Amino acid sequence: MTDITELTATELVRSYRRKDLSPVDVTKAVLTRIDSCNDAVNAFCVIDDNRALADAAQSESRWAKGEPCGLVDGVPTTIKDVVLTKGWPTLRGSRTTNPDQPWDVDAPCTARLRESGAVLLGKTTTPEFGWKGVTDNLVSGITRNPWNTDRTPGGSSGGAATAAALGMGALHIGTDGGGSIRIPSAFTGVFGHKPSFGRVPAWPGSAFGTLSHVGPLTRTVTDAALMLNVISKPDARDWTALPYIKRDYCVGLDDGVAGLRIAYSPSLGYIDVDPEIAALVEAAATVMRDLGATVEEIDPDFDDPAETFRQHWFGAAGKLVESFTPEEQALLDPGLREVAAMGSAITFGEFMDAMEARNQLGETMSRFHETYDLLLTPTMPIPAFKAGQEVPDPNKQPRWTVWTPFTFPFNLTQQPVSSAPCGFTSDGMPAGLQIIGPKHADALVLRAARAYESVCPFRMPAQPNVQHR
Repeated sequence: MTDITELTATELVRSYRRKDLSPVDVTKAVLTRIDSCNDAVNAFCVIDDNRALADAAQSESRWAKGEPCGLVDGVPTTIKDVVLTKGWPTLRGSRTTNPDQPWDVDAPCTARLRESGAVLLGKTTTPEFGWKGVTDNLVSGITRNPWNTDRTPGGSSGGAATAAALGMGALHIGTDGGGSIRIPSAFTGVFGHKPSFGRVPAWPGSAFGTLSHVGPLTRTVTDAALMLNVISKPDARDWTALPYIKRDYCVGLDDGVAGLRIAYSPSLGYIDVDPEIAALVEAAATVMRDLGATVEEIDPDFDDPAETFRQHWFGAAGKLVESFTPEEQALLDPGLREVAAMGSAITFGEFMDAMEARNQLGETMSRFHETYDLLLTPTMPIPAFKAGQEVPDPNKQPRWTVWTPFTFPFNLTQQPVSSAPCGFTSDGMPAGLQIIGPKHADALVLRAARAYESVCPFRMPAQPNVQHR
C-alpha cells in the first residue's frame, strides 16, 4: 500500500470526499514523517503539532458533514519563513528579528490557504531574508539535500523543496527572486512554479522588489495547479497584483503539447553546462518533440544579464541592510553584509542603466514569444554541491549569482517559469528542466510540464540519504 505521506494533495482531497481517509490520520502520519526525517535535513524552523492536529480535526468535521471550506481542505501544507503566518514568528532566518512580538497577520497566500482549509504544519527554512541560492542561516543552521545530506538543496526555498521531496506535507509555499523556487526544485527533484509577477498577491512587499514572486513547490504538476487556484485569489493589500482571473488551472492541464512551437536553448548562448545535466535536458526536449511539439534548438537573442541582475539584487540588499542599526548589522550573515556593501556602492545612474537593460531584456523575450510558445533550458547548469557553501568552489566563484545563470534572467522579465525533474546524474543527484512561457501564460507552462510528467513521472526519495560528516 502507498504510504499516506506519498499521496498528493489531489489524491488526499479525493480520499476525504470518499471518506477513505481522514485529515486527522493524514496529519498524524505527516507529523510522524517530519519527526523521522527532519533531523537529517533541517527543513523546518517551526513545527506546530498541536495546531496542525487542531486544524485537521476541524477539517475532519467539515468533511464528515460534506461541507469542505475550500479546494485544499485538510491538506498538510507548509509556509516559507519569509511569509507572514498568524500565530508563528516570521524570523526570515535572521537574528535581527525579535520573535517576541505580535504575529497576528497572515500574508495573502497564507490567508487564502487557511480560508481553503489547509492544515498548516509549520514554517520552512530560508537563508537570511532569502538573499542567496542555498539554504542556511545563523538562526537554524544548514538545510540539507534529501538525496545526499552532504549536498545543498539550493535555495532560498530549500526547506520547502526538501519538505516536498520527503513527503513532509503535500503543498509548500516558496518565494523566488532570482531562482529561489526553481533552484531547489532542480537540486531536490521536485516540481516548482514561479508564477507571472503579480499572479499571486504578496504582502508585505519583498525587500527585493519586483524581482520576487510567490509560488508552489509540490511533488506533481497537478498539485501545483491546484495550489495556484487557491493562492492566486485577490488581496487588496498588493497593489501590484494582476487583475484576478477566476480560472481553474487544473482544467486543460492534460491537453498536451502537440502543435506547440517550442524553442530549446541548451546554454542561452553563453553558459557552460555539466555534460550529464546537458544530456538529461536534451533528452527531455526530445520527449517534448515526441509528444507532438515542434522543437527547435535556438538561443534567445540576449547577452548575459548577470550584471543587470546584480545591480537590482545587490542594490536591494544594500537598501535592506542600511535600515538596520550598526548593532543589528553585526548580527547579519557576513555574506549578506558583503553584497549589501557592493549594493550601496551602486550609483543612481548605474541603477537607471540597469533598469533600461531590464526593459530591453523584457522586450527581447516578449518578441521571442511571438514566434515560440515556450522556451526550454536546463534549470541549473550543475548538480547540487556541498552543503553550507554559497558557491561550489569558494576559491574561484565570488557569489551565488555565478552558478544560477538560467534562473535570474526570468525574474528580470517577470515571466512564468516551471522547473520539472528530468532525471538523475550518475551519482544520483536530480536535474531540472526549465519551462519558460510568455508573461501571464501560467496555464500553458503548467500544461507543458504536465505533458512531460505524464510520460516521465517524477521520483521522490524514500528516506534522506544520510552521509556521515
